[in-house]
Amino acid sequence: MSSDALDATIDTDAKLVRMANQIAGFFDTQPHADKVAETANHLREFWDPRMRAQLQDYLGKGGDGLSPLALAAAKRLAEMA
Repeated sequence: MSSDALDATIDTDAKLVRMANQIAGFFDTQPHADKVAETANHLREFWDPRMRAQLQDYLGKGGDGLSPLALAAAKRLAEMA
């Protein structure tokens, strides 16, 4: 992989982590009984399949940087697939 391609992957991963954490942060403030399910459902319903696949790939690499709720939602999303 070229240096430019690696930089683009890191940048894409960082954006994906930031977005997942923002969504999880929102649902963490809501009075839902199952915040993990609500976050995972949002990702399933509103994220493009390519974004969900990228998230699953990132999860397979360890999911570093994902908040605990975003990490749990990503794992739940994998179970839903």
